[in-house]
Amino acid sequence: MQIQITQPLFAWESLEDSPTLRSVRELLAAIPDGQLLESLRQARGKGRDDYPVGVLWGTFMLRILLRHVTTEACLAELRRNEGLRKLVGIESEEKVPKPWNMSRFEETLGESPHRDYLKAAFNELVQRLGDVVPDLGKDTAGDATALSARYKKAAAAIQAEQEEGLPQASGGRKEYKDDDGTVTKIVEWFGYKLHLLVDVKHEVVMSYEVTDSKAGDGETLPTLVQQAKQNLPPERIKTLAYDKAADTNDVHQFLHDEGIKPIIQIRALWKEEPERMLPGHDGTSNIVYDEAGTVYCYDRVSDPIVRHRMAYIGHEPERETLKYRCPAKHEGWECPMSQHCNAGKSYGLTVRVPREIDLRRFPPLPRATKKFEQKYKGRTSVERINARLKIFWGVDDGNIRGAKRFFANVAGVLLAHAAFATLLAMSPRREGTLGKQSLSPIAKALREKATPEAVSC
Repeated sequence: MQIQITQPLFAWESLEDSPTLRSVRELLAAIPDGQLLESLRQARGKGRDDYPVGVLWGTFMLRILLRHVTTEACLAELRRNEGLRKLVGIESEEKVPKPWNMSRFEETLGESPHRDYLKAAFNELVQRLGDVVPDLGKDTAGDATALSARYKKAAAAIQAEQEEGLPQASGGRKEYKDDDGTVTKIVEWFGYKLHLLVDVKHEVVMSYEVTDSKAGDGETLPTLVQQAKQNLPPERIKTLAYDKAADTNDVHQFLHDEGIKPIIQIRALWKEEPERMLPGHDGTSNIVYDEAGTVYCYDRVSDPIVRHRMAYIGHEPERETLKYRCPAKHEGWECPMSQHCNAGKSYGLTVRVPREIDLRRFPPLPRATKKFEQKYKGRTSVERINARLKIFWGVDDGNIRGAKRFFANVAGVLLAHAAFATLLAMSPRREGTLGKQSLSPIAKALREKATPEAVSC
């Protein structure tokens, strides 16, 4: 893989459409799958070993890494590609697994405790990256996307999966509304929901969760945050951007307790009243706020009366207040109400809004600020990652039947995503068209954490 030094650390656009044997070897070596393989071997016990666990596991990951649409296509390439067979320990063409062998293996991967080890491998890769990339996970964004699946008819198998705590595929529906509340688009699917928490700058998944299609985004968000915090150094996460689906009192209280600034658009719930008086202000006051928490002052001298948005000065963590100032004094223009409001104060009228009034409405970073808008745009990183997972690695295949196989395949795709992120970060960078390649300090640190096979590559 050739990456120019001017490319970002995680140069996703530099991923190879058809990875070379060397890239595949590095990817497989970078995955910390020791516990998983040992667990699978213990589960097999002294049974038949026509197709060793390592071979089945390598074949399973090859289908994802090489972007094969079907398992049969991956097996066909293994039968004709001797070099690829050697990478996963297949001795000859006759030793290539059959499709039903892979189907049973995927079923086994989705069982406990194997699926837990799958996620543990993903978490370990993210932890490696978090230890060496100083800003990874600082600004995060979350979202949920629909994943299609097929219905499993066997009632006994469904019951067994439910007893293991695996949610079943179900019908989902999502409505998109405009600012007036009119439904403009309806999306329906049968399957699951994939919830992601990602790094905005580097577009790396910090944590993920698969639920049925009925689970709410706000209900799953605390689990995602806790997983991400375990994968990152203490107090790394500073902001979290999410759409209106996470705009609940419980979510804002949770993020407040965790010390994370919410970048969440507010849901429109006030149907009749456009604004309210700030608590502590009587009817003679000219200070109000709207549903989004934006604070305004009224110029009641002018005719007609004019409303001005007060200047946001900053969040005062010790006081847990938001500080606002007279916009005329702050911006340097004359206001007819200045003599009444400012009463000769050179600094002008100051209003402190206690956040405890409503954590949802008064976040540390108010919505009516340029910084909030800038941070909220980071949510587009989740959309790009969703597209990469669905289109590039096929997580939304739609042909998988059964929760065990579905969970195993989603975990495999997310593991591939983390492995590719590791490979991008530790790849040498080329300086100029004919320049030599060099390793960055981050790449060197990752190679020290990687397995000997990955380092030798």
